[in-house]
Amino acid sequence: MRRCSPLRRRPHSPLGFVCLVAYVLLAQTATSVEHLSGQLASELAPSVLEYVSVTDPVVALVGVTVVDGTGAPPQEAWTIVLRDGLIDQVGPTGEVDVPADARVLELDGHTVIPGLVGLHNHTFYTTQGRSVQLNFSSPRLYLGSGVTTVRTTGAASPYSEINLMRGVEAGTVPGPRMEITGPYITGTGAGGHMLAVADADEARRVVAYWAEEGATWFKAYTRISREALGAAIQEAHSRGLRFTGHLCSVSFREAVALGIDNLEHGLFTNTDYDPLKEPDECPPGTRNRLADVDISSPEVETTIREMVENGVAMTSTLAVYELSLPDRPPLEDRFREALAPGAMEEYIATRESIARAADQSVMPQVFRRAQEFEVAFVRAGGLLGAGVDPTGNGGALPGFGDQRNHELLIEAGFTPVESLQILTLNGARILGREDELGSIERGKRGDLVVIRGDPVANPEEIRNVVTVFKDGVGYESRRLVDSVAGVVGIR
Repeated sequence: MRRCSPLRRRPHSPLGFVCLVAYVLLAQTATSVEHLSGQLASELAPSVLEYVSVTDPVVALVGVTVVDGTGAPPQEAWTIVLRDGLIDQVGPTGEVDVPADARVLELDGHTVIPGLVGLHNHTFYTTQGRSVQLNFSSPRLYLGSGVTTVRTTGAASPYSEINLMRGVEAGTVPGPRMEITGPYITGTGAGGHMLAVADADEARRVVAYWAEEGATWFKAYTRISREALGAAIQEAHSRGLRFTGHLCSVSFREAVALGIDNLEHGLFTNTDYDPLKEPDECPPGTRNRLADVDISSPEVETTIREMVENGVAMTSTLAVYELSLPDRPPLEDRFREALAPGAMEEYIATRESIARAADQSVMPQVFRRAQEFEVAFVRAGGLLGAGVDPTGNGGALPGFGDQRNHELLIEAGFTPVESLQILTLNGARILGREDELGSIERGKRGDLVVIRGDPVANPEEIRNVVTVFKDGVGYESRRLVDSVAGVVGIR
């Protein structure tokens, strides 16, 4: 029933009615999160257990600062008890009854946040010179960075992702739990790994096929027509599935009217305000004209209002768009260690080219407008999630970029606590899984990130991940990250 999120809008639509009936039936049968079952350590293969340091069924994290993902202020000197993969207790140390059979971890000086929920987290990676399916390194980097749940939001190799998802579920692959979107669905003239549809019938057929294959979401891309997008959305909704889009030929307001559930990238992909926009066409050079958009204008307010009124969520991907700014992001040692030499050379060449053209670039202004758009959307009541999108020129890696989003959301104008809610509970809400994921509350899955330091007072310390709990099993971040050294961009 996670497809039927209580956030679903349009209660009078067929899917809205189905969801309403389903929730009534669930309430009548007294189904609750207490009946969740997690992935126990005993179900993990030896190849996964080599990254695990905590396998005990009962674990107490004592003396930690808790940022619970709900937007509540940090709580110092608290204790969290995990039992059989779920959060059993959480509260002030001294008031929580630590069971006698618990493995006790004394963690003064550490902060615990919920597992990150990455909403635009591909399993492939690109530079200007390559596109590589990272079946080995991407799940390890995500999990090692504290990302315990991802939505792939466009697949270059859909069957690779389906098999990867099954491997994680079976306990043979270390990685986050996965929501799969299937291939990119776009318009005619597309190439590469895009799937082009010419009309509504083709769009319905594609959605029906990939729904049967195991896709749980669908994603439209830049050249799709309104006719095809509307048909694809209807087909997905008829199956209890949902739709997002990286758009251009269809504007945000048009997509909202067609019933889309989620919109990717924010202002960067919105053509509502482009004077050169023609119906069903993606105008060339549209991003350069975004620098002049007034975020306080009536036109922008209308877009945001219609999104909020129709329950359409938005995904922030600031980490990938930051790559278009001169001399950003900071070049970290761990980034250099993870990338394969050839991929590093390609990225550095592109980075240097961007720096040389800094005087001609409008991207710093566009980036700032996009940050303002995200803040305005949230202040108006919009639901914002986030993801890394490890594509573009190669500077945003799986997991590392999810952490970088924390710093960039704060730069945009959100408080650190708001940013952490965007990265955790908001993502779970968009997926319709907020009853089991996204916050540190009794009865939810034991998905926790133990961080050395304080990512509220010092946002960059979100990188200091020590242990990542998924379903109550503790994975060592360093082991996971070290296992992919020098191969990101290859495998």
